[in-house]
Amino acid sequence: MTDFLLELRSEEIPARMQAGARADLEKLFRKELAAAGVTPGQITVWSTPRRLALIANGLPDVTEAVSEETKGPATSAPEQALEGFLRKTGLSKDQLEVRDVKGKDTYFAVVEKPGRAVRDVLAEAIPAIVRAFPWPKSQRWGAASIGTDSLRWVRPLSGIVAILGEDLVECEVGGIRSGYATKGHRFHAPGEITIGGAHDYARKLSACHVIVDHVERQDLIRDEARNVAAAAGLKLVEDEGLVIENAGLTEWPVPLLGRFDEAFLEVPPETIQLTARVNQKYFVCEDANGNLADAFVCTANIDATDGGVGIVAGNRKVLAARLSDARFFWQQDRKVTLSDQAKKLARITFHEKLGTVADKVERVAKLAEWLATEGIVPNCDPALARQAAELCKADLVTEMVGEFPELQGLMGGYYARAEGLPDAVADAIRDHYKPVGQGDEVPTAPVTVAVSLADKLDTLAGFYYIGEKPTGSKDPFALRRAALAIIKILMASNIRLSLIPTLLKHMASVHDDAVKNEETILDHARTAAGLEPGAIVIGDSIVDEEIIELLDFFADRLKVQQKEAGVRHDLIDAVFALGGEDDLVRLLARVHALQAFVGSEDGANLLAGYKRAANILKKEGWSASDAAPAHPHTGDEDPLENVDDPDMQEIYAAAGSGLGYAAEPAEQALIDALDAAEPRAATAVAAEDFASAMSALASLRAPIDGFFDQVTVNDTDSIKRTSRLALLDRFRAAVHNVADFSRIEG
Repeated sequence: MTDFLLELRSEEIPARMQAGARADLEKLFRKELAAAGVTPGQITVWSTPRRLALIANGLPDVTEAVSEETKGPATSAPEQALEGFLRKTGLSKDQLEVRDVKGKDTYFAVVEKPGRAVRDVLAEAIPAIVRAFPWPKSQRWGAASIGTDSLRWVRPLSGIVAILGEDLVECEVGGIRSGYATKGHRFHAPGEITIGGAHDYARKLSACHVIVDHVERQDLIRDEARNVAAAAGLKLVEDEGLVIENAGLTEWPVPLLGRFDEAFLEVPPETIQLTARVNQKYFVCEDANGNLADAFVCTANIDATDGGVGIVAGNRKVLAARLSDARFFWQQDRKVTLSDQAKKLARITFHEKLGTVADKVERVAKLAEWLATEGIVPNCDPALARQAAELCKADLVTEMVGEFPELQGLMGGYYARAEGLPDAVADAIRDHYKPVGQGDEVPTAPVTVAVSLADKLDTLAGFYYIGEKPTGSKDPFALRRAALAIIKILMASNIRLSLIPTLLKHMASVHDDAVKNEETILDHARTAAGLEPGAIVIGDSIVDEEIIELLDFFADRLKVQQKEAGVRHDLIDAVFALGGEDDLVRLLARVHALQAFVGSEDGANLLAGYKRAANILKKEGWSASDAAPAHPHTGDEDPLENVDDPDMQEIYAAAGSGLGYAAEPAEQALIDALDAAEPRAATAVAAEDFASAMSALASLRAPIDGFFDQVTVNDTDSIKRTSRLALLDRFRAAVHNVADFSRIEG
């Protein structure tokens, strides 16, 4: 077994492309070797700004011999078919074998391929890998670039090292021949370095100021940046993305601490950090009190003879220019109030079918105020909710956000506070986009919650209204993210919001000029499960279908959100299937109680009994309308005329049962259990005491088991058969009042 080294050297590879390039190199290498029947051992892939390197351990010297068979036409097939098969295989007719296939003599081509030297396999694989490499962006260069078949690479490819063991793998790509020589650091060791093989590659490059292992460079940057900050009595603001990016920009990273003018600290700290990070790839630092310090850490790519003094001075000047721009934006933006900035939103289109950003702001303000007025968001001042909503998008037209779109919302909060607006308003403007992604802070301040919910509900309702819904992996308006954010906000603050009437009311109020019969909309909203397609029309859209679809969309998002919490998706389906359950807080409380119940012995057994009952009813094609009438009419004018007659006791017992016959003990036990459980469960559900509702269902477990063990459902007596099917239907309905058990797996 032998180790193989491949290095592809070029001009600078963008840092953002290096991780993908490492994965692609390994994938293409494995693919080429697999096609030749070679399975490598461990594969290591490294990257620097100037090279991709791959080391494959444990390659054989020779591939295994293989026998390839190809089925051809039947011997009775036309001559043209045979000729085509011979051309395809490159064999003559006398080299073919004839075998019996289902009674027909059929030609087979059998080609014995002897083992090949793996070095030859690699010599063919390397050019194939280079030419097939899927760079996000690539270029052609040199005289050959006038042809479309010329080599493409991310930047001009300048060298190939390919060594198997200690032997050169000779190959050529686009005029570049493989060899033993590479180059070290551009400044410290620009000359050629002769590589002996995979065993000394990293060591020789390190001696020439190139750390080829990107993970090693990341560790060095992370640790040394902390150290230089600590040496100055400061704490580095951690930024793993910046660590990775700096490692992708340097082959010999040297973190250095610099200082900037303290006067720039008047600018919001997030602006300074973003300016330093995005424009210059610098880390920032905090002082002992956790405040932003007038310091930065840059990552040099050389060991400077002056210890980095000149490098720091140059970087300080560049950063100062950037921070001067940021301070200018900060000062200019504060000369205009947010309310005046908001007027400019009328010039920005939100969506051609949904109007301008100013239109959206008005919708959000109206909804936020309503959420506060109705007490849906508790302890929220309606006036503050409206004010915050009216100003929440105003910073979109500021100079600062124009330069740094990532600061939208955040800068609005700073500007609001700077002009003396209430803290609740400033906080709501700052945080109304939250939560944006996984792990992001979920707002809980009442005014912020009202504005954030209103913004996201309006987005969902609006885009569903115009038919712009997520499809497959496409979600251009981030509606999935908005739905997840709504769920998180409702859960975090225990907000009781019925989605269907809220969304319908919002649609109706927003599009009131196109609404037909708004009262019908609200009536249907209150009884969502009974919505009829086409009954509600806004413009050209059928609202009830859209809202039901939107509720299904929320169900899917809820499954995603709850999966990490260990909640089963089928239980969410079981509760959603009840219809009309659009209060997500109540829904999840029901789901959690259901999960605890079905995980118990009583729950598992009741589920089995339910499925047995459902299967019987399905097999019999049973529906509620099939229930038997009351016991047969006897013609007695006085029902108690013969009550003491021993011969009439069975008849009176049957009459008293309402079945028309004397119920068997197990049958009566189930009837009695349902009589007790149904009102208990209904009362518990109404009180949102779902644990007690499940407890009521648990009381049915033993009676349903006894019923199946001791009672014949399909009795020859049609009256008994019908009554017992009706009893099973009653049992099924009682369970369905708590959850649709047909949706539960297991």
